[in-house]
Formats: sequence, structure tokens, C-alpha cells
Amino acid sequence: MSRGRILRRLAAETLGEELAGRIWGRIEFVGDLALIRIPPGVEPGLLKPLAERILGEFKYVRSVWGGFPGVEGEFRLRRYVHLAGEDRSETLYKEHGCVFKVDITKVYVSPVLGFEHRRVASLVQPGETVLNMYAGAGFFSIIIAKYSRPRRVYSIDLNPDAYKFMVENTRLNKVEGIVEPILGDAVRVIEERLAGSSDRVLMPLPDLALQHLPYALKALREGRGFIHVYLHVKAGRGEDYLGKAEAMLAGRLREMGVRGFTITGKRLVRTIAPRVYQVVLDAKIE
Repeated sequence: MSRGRILRRLAAETLGEELAGRIWGRIEFVGDLALIRIPPGVEPGLLKPLAERILGEFKYVRSVWGGFPGVEGEFRLRRYVHLAGEDRSETLYKEHGCVFKVDITKVYVSPVLGFEHRRVASLVQPGETVLNMYAGAGFFSIIIAKYSRPRRVYSIDLNPDAYKFMVENTRLNKVEGIVEPILGDAVRVIEERLAGSSDRVLMPLPDLALQHLPYALKALREGRGFIHVYLHVKAGRGEDYLGKAEAMLAGRLREMGVRGFTITGKRLVRTIAPRVYQVVLDAKIE
């Protein structure tokens, strides 16, 4: 039986069919932790029986946590509550042959982004210099370094805990000569030392992407290269959210005086709320 079908059965048996329908598809696994994303209005304590059943069914799981909706604070982190098992939030998480040490309460982790990590790595050409403006624990940066033969990956984050894990993960994956972890505000780092440094810029923080777009362009070598922009888009029923995202990015670029650009790719990353979508746009700046 697939993991999804097992989770659906456990949720129905412990929570009832109605609540289970809102829960079972919101369960993720990070290393030996299981994470239940709590729907709005649901009391975390109601999920403890399900958490105990997950521990019993999946022997590799040692701890179960509930994650509250949304992210908050300067470092854009999800707030968690411990539900069952070991009271431990740090783990080793494997993705695409790489290993990452993380603490879910201190750095942002989402297995849903695993496809994106590998997809972007597949677009990077040998010898490129890549700049990751919001690198977290180093997922994009390290997977690019392992699979794409870049010359350098500048990997920036403002969160001291994320930087600490990024440094350790760079060592664990033996990419110290390629990934350069940098603690700081990406805007200031670009202004002070990395203007004109890179062939490709990653902007995987939707809340700041359009605001910080001028600095991503400033980081490009000779003003040309690729940017990967992640956005949150609200769309009405039946509205083309990908087209709306493309219009948002194109409008911002034109507002900045950029005329030579092509949107080379666009895709849905995930649905984050009813009719609210996270999308990614790949753009070539001429």
C-alpha cells in the first residue's frame, strides 16, 4: 500500500472522514520527522491520536510535529508544535543524493520544493556562476553544485541558524570549493561585493521577489543572464494564474526600464491556499 493510502486510512480512523479529508494530504516527511500542516481553525491537540498512529505505522519516524499555517517573522519560518514521539526538531534529510542537516523550527524546509531544486539544477550550465539570494540551509545551492558543474554558487541568507546549517551541509556534501555560504542581507551583499558577478540568480522567496528584483538584475554579469523568480499569485475561479504571474513580472521589469527579456518557463510549484498559488518564472535577460 502506498504511503498516501496509509496516511488516508490512519487519518480517517483517528479523525473521521470529514477532518481526515483536510489533513492526510498535508503530511510531509523530513528525515525521521513527520510534519502535519494544521488547517486553519483546527486545534492541534485533535491531531495527537493521528500522530501516535503515524509513529506506530512508520517505524523510521521518531517525532511528529504540527505546523501552523503560513510563515512569520524576519526569517519567514513556520511555527511548529510537538505532537508525539521524541521532543526533537533536528534531523538529517536526504534529497537527490544530497544530505542536509536541518532544524524545522530554525530553518524553512519543504519537501514539496524537491522537484524545483533538481529542475533548476538541470538548467544551470557548466562553468556558470550562480547567486542564490535566499539560500536557507542550502538546498538549491548544494544540489546545483553536485549536479551542474558551476564555477561558483554564492549562497546568501540573513538567518544565522540557516547560515550555520548551510556551512555544515556544504561540508557534508563536499562542495566547499563551489558553494560559498554568506551570512547577510542579499541586497546589501550584492551592493557591496557581488554586483556584476553572476550568470544566474535565484529568488526563492515570493514575499520579496518583486521588491528585490533590481538587485537580482544588478548581480547579473553585464546585465544579462537568467533569473528564477518565485511569486505568490491570487487568482479568481478559472483565472489564468500563470498568465497573471507572467504579467506581474513583465510589468515590474518594464517599470524598471528593462525591455530585452524573455519568459522561458513558468510552472505551478504548489497551491498554498484556496486560489492562492506559488509559481516560478524563468526569465532570460538580454
